[in-house]
Amino acid sequence: MESTRSGLVHPMMTRGPLTVLVVDDEQRSLETLRRTLEEHFTVFTAASAEEGNVVMGREFVHIVVSDQRMPGTSGVEFLRGVRAQWPDTVRLILSGYTDVEEIIAGINEAGIWQYLMKPWHADQLLLTLQSAADLWRLQQENQRLSLELRDSPEYLARQVTSRRVKAKAQAGFDRLTRAADSPLNEVCALATKIAGHDLSVLITGDSGTGKELLARAIHYASPRAEASFVVENCSALPDTLLEGELFGHKRGAFTGATEDRIGLFQQADGGTLFLDEIGETSPAFQVKLLRALQEGEVRPVGSPRPVAVDVRIIAATNRDLDADVASGRFREDLYYRIAGMTLYLPALRERPQDIPLIANELLKRSSVTERRLSDAAMNSLVRYSWPGNVRELQNEIRRALALGEGTVLGAELLSQRVSQPMKSRALPSDSADGEGQSEAERESGLLKHRLERLEEQIIRTSMARHKGNKTRVADELGLTRLGLRMKLTRLGLEEA
Repeated sequence: MESTRSGLVHPMMTRGPLTVLVVDDEQRSLETLRRTLEEHFTVFTAASAEEGNVVMGREFVHIVVSDQRMPGTSGVEFLRGVRAQWPDTVRLILSGYTDVEEIIAGINEAGIWQYLMKPWHADQLLLTLQSAADLWRLQQENQRLSLELRDSPEYLARQVTSRRVKAKAQAGFDRLTRAADSPLNEVCALATKIAGHDLSVLITGDSGTGKELLARAIHYASPRAEASFVVENCSALPDTLLEGELFGHKRGAFTGATEDRIGLFQQADGGTLFLDEIGETSPAFQVKLLRALQEGEVRPVGSPRPVAVDVRIIAATNRDLDADVASGRFREDLYYRIAGMTLYLPALRERPQDIPLIANELLKRSSVTERRLSDAAMNSLVRYSWPGNVRELQNEIRRALALGEGTVLGAELLSQRVSQPMKSRALPSDSADGEGQSEAERESGLLKHRLERLEEQIIRTSMARHKGNKTRVADELGLTRLGLRMKLTRLGLEEA
């Protein structure tokens, strides 16, 4: 099959790195973006929309990332033209502004897939671009299958069933990799029990602990597994857009609403709606969400009539919602509506026994050839506290794979904060005026040291108050007994 600019692409073309066009009128920003992306993509750059169009006409571009505020033509206007001429290209906007009408116009008129806010972070940018690459490949495969199966609905039905079975197999509780003595086992056992009961679930825990993975596992273990599992990050959009995303809207309901849009509640009808970062919603929006959950129906923006929906809600947050309810920041009635059952996902530092298993699993998924971590590298991973949890561990594995050349990946391939944790945690006084450390590194080490000391003080006080009864201490601190025991060991308080 021949490749075309507007049609399908032969599957062989998708095996190498995809191409990304970055359009930004600021040369320094353009160069920084190029350096960040070129290790994973073939990168073209343009300093204006006009130059971008020239590149689009000359090269086969899979993904476009455009700055919004540029002289002459805005990013939305440029991407509107890209959509018209090269509809297969995945389009993203990079902006330091949050103008609601601008965002709506971008979504509706230019078909923009993601808004990236400035200042951007390299890890998050790469993850977003890798997701965009996956989206492009899936779009091409979907088009190819649609053509191949156009005259065979029976075969297509079998394929859909097969893919649903595969999705279910890939979303089970075993996807939460863990050891035999992991505190995660208790969480998964409880989640398995409640999966078949149609009650709402609130999943709490730090960012990057796998809350969406747990939510998917619950969905696919439930009677709703044959219906949709739909995800929305509540912190990614302002209230106006979030309402339109969840409830849908009618054409002309507000500026930029150029067509009817079915909301995520309707898309999830019969299935599960996962509301990530629900603690970031405003009190005003919480009222609308509560009404939808209580009445079992949603009213699309601009519509005179409500639409009945049957949806199971699984929500997630890294905030302390109990404290937010007490302060009035989060509505108490909504809290009890979404927290039919609360599950806490322990942070990676609370389950170090899982780290070798997770690291090896990530290596297996990411590496074409058989590669493994050296004992020193694995020891460094186990010793590190992982403030970014599994997401941060995944980035370290990717780094080691990218930098390593042999079969064994050594500790020198890891970032310094992981391979030399004691050095990064050292106080400025531990070296001659902090020689060799930047001011930011010294401040980071000081903060970590103080937090550990504060944690130690809190645990000592609680142990003294409960006369060493670890069960009562764990309950008071919101930990499992195993989680408390690991903290005691890490802080040298095991005999306390």
